[in-house]
Amino acid sequence: MKDKIFGVLQRVGRSFMLPIAILPVAGLLLGLGSSFTNTTTIETYGLQWLLGDKTILHALLVIMNAVGSAIFDNLPLIFAVGVAIGMAKKEKEVSALSAVIAYFVMNVSINAMLKISGKILADGSIAKDVLDGTITSVCGIQSLQMGVFGGIIVGLGVAALHNRFYKIELPNALSFFGGTRFVPIISTVVYLFVGILMYFIWPTVQNGIYALGGVVTGTGYFGTLLFGIIKRALIPFGLHHVFYMPFWQTAVGGTMEVAGHMVEGGQNIFFAQLADSANIAHFSADATRYFSGEFIFMIFGLPGAALAMYKCAKPEKKKQAGSLLLSATLACMFTGITEPLEFSFLFVAPALFAVQVVLAGSAYMIAHILNIAVGLTFSGGLLDFFLFGILQGNEKTSWMLVIPVGIVYFLLYYFIFSFLIKKFDFKTPGREDDDTETKLYTKADVNARKAAKDTKASDDKATVDELSQTISRGLGGKANISDVDCCATRLRITVIDPEKVNDALLKSTGASGVVHKGQGVQIIYGPRVTVIKSDLEDYLASVTEEHFEDDAVENNTADADEAKNENAASATDSKTEDSSNASDKAQEAADTKEPTSTVIISSPMTGIAADLSTAPDEAFASKMMGDGAVVTPEEGVVVAPEDGTVLFVFDTKHALGFTTDSGIGMIIHVGIDTVKLEGKGFDVQVEAGCHVNKGDVLMKLDLDYLKANAPSVTTPVICTELKDNQKIRLITDGAIKAGEPLYAVDTYEK
Repeated sequence: MKDKIFGVLQRVGRSFMLPIAILPVAGLLLGLGSSFTNTTTIETYGLQWLLGDKTILHALLVIMNAVGSAIFDNLPLIFAVGVAIGMAKKEKEVSALSAVIAYFVMNVSINAMLKISGKILADGSIAKDVLDGTITSVCGIQSLQMGVFGGIIVGLGVAALHNRFYKIELPNALSFFGGTRFVPIISTVVYLFVGILMYFIWPTVQNGIYALGGVVTGTGYFGTLLFGIIKRALIPFGLHHVFYMPFWQTAVGGTMEVAGHMVEGGQNIFFAQLADSANIAHFSADATRYFSGEFIFMIFGLPGAALAMYKCAKPEKKKQAGSLLLSATLACMFTGITEPLEFSFLFVAPALFAVQVVLAGSAYMIAHILNIAVGLTFSGGLLDFFLFGILQGNEKTSWMLVIPVGIVYFLLYYFIFSFLIKKFDFKTPGREDDDTETKLYTKADVNARKAAKDTKASDDKATVDELSQTISRGLGGKANISDVDCCATRLRITVIDPEKVNDALLKSTGASGVVHKGQGVQIIYGPRVTVIKSDLEDYLASVTEEHFEDDAVENNTADADEAKNENAASATDSKTEDSSNASDKAQEAADTKEPTSTVIISSPMTGIAADLSTAPDEAFASKMMGDGAVVTPEEGVVVAPEDGTVLFVFDTKHALGFTTDSGIGMIIHVGIDTVKLEGKGFDVQVEAGCHVNKGDVLMKLDLDYLKANAPSVTTPVICTELKDNQKIRLITDGAIKAGEPLYAVDTYEK
């Protein structure tokens, strides 16, 4: 249950990353626009000739300011769409459209209820007995002030409806409205009633939100310390987005009237004040308490920790450790992305991370105490510090105080980390055992060897293929990967069987660490993760039979395994040898014992059944890819052999992965060398992840085309993950109809 909850929260946090990604751009536009249209700034630096009223640059900056403000003003809608896209499993564009529709429907319904109840008068004005700030304009619609919570409610709800109904089949008369077309329809109906419901319950919810915010705001500096500690402590679990977002974007983080408008959330308050900076003497430190402290430990503190780790490194490993730590430090200082540094010591020395949590939490509190009010868009790096601190002036932000405090934190981090590393001999970068290499991206040596043989272009391609291939292997192969995504620094994978994940192999690809929770796997790479994700998706899309080719993949990466860890390579070889002997062991068991259990696998086709050894392909016939049987189809329909779930469908549509409800993993590979047909002749009726019943149509075939263009239409139906004590027993040899028993999977006592 805990793992399931973690998985859901991880997906929610991941879905926040899409709308959050627009904030740096919006903040940049707003920061530059407001700063260089400020009359005081222009006069102070004598820039009237360049930035004064009626100049071209002034007009451009005014537009930039308006565009940045528009993004922050419409964040609820942006979150509705972003969360719906992030939470939808497939057909994400449909969920996005549905979220927009649902968002407007909900607010129009609320507006109608407000008019019916008399809270909005006939002339559009708000009744006098309505509390200020509870009703606001949402995309031109007068509605309840729900802030980003309103967008999140829509995004999560629409995603749930989408995942439930995007493959729905309606009666023939209504079939046009089935599938993805049904999602915006059901979303409209549901959110009509959600809007009505929100009219009654949101005031109570809002009171609760204000009370929750009061726990932090009401406890003053201690509340700020508590916020900072909790946020940093959640970093390893990837749940910090879920925690801090309400403080940044909703009334949990406080409310304030700015330029005649009630604004909710610390970040929203700062940017509202920034847009009205000409009338603001000093930005609110009560609003920026949730992020101003980050500049102290991201620009100063953690670099001190990095210096300590470098100084404590072994002399022979200092060069390697210095290179690793320098790149991580620069990422931390300039972009505010701390995870490459934090994860360099989190897994080898959790006590150091505990120190980091306390020191970072205290930095939030110190910034609050000193009235430091520097805003940010994403994280506390130098870019945001310049735009929203230095550029706004010390009078408005007190940014100069960050420097002396930061120097103190640099020294604190340096001396505390140095003492603890030496005292407890923590294996931080550069202090590893002699047989352990000090590198994040440890496959560089393999790629360097390739570079000596290949041209630069082919080497680049090999590097990408090699890295993606190794990541895929470390995750248990393509068949074990259910979902691929990423946030700012982590590759986030959902796997089918967590036991197949090889942490050592994943770390050899340059990962700072690997975090497991249920079926969720987070691999920490730092800012380059988006490129890694893109390459991995391309690799998984282009490699059609990767999970069949364990032996070939092992041969391709044997040198890398040997270079990284001789013991791991030996274990892999042993595992391969055991796998190759699996059928022999099963045969020995069958000769002496009766099976303890049997699972019947039916034919997915009508045609002629035969033993797998008769397959017109050596790889299949020799059972290199698994054991099973073949069926030469006589009818162009492939059905589900048993009740189960479609694991994946190859892009070329010629094969699909399937697992029965009884746990048997299978591959149905239509024809031989049909991958070269690039999907022609195949009409797939299902998608990865869908559950089907025995006899449901999986795909339709153009048999005439396949017979004319493929070497053979003989179709292997194989089990890919047989255990040592399992054996295939052919039941039907000859004519067979779809749904009739094809072979049995017998399990013997070990």
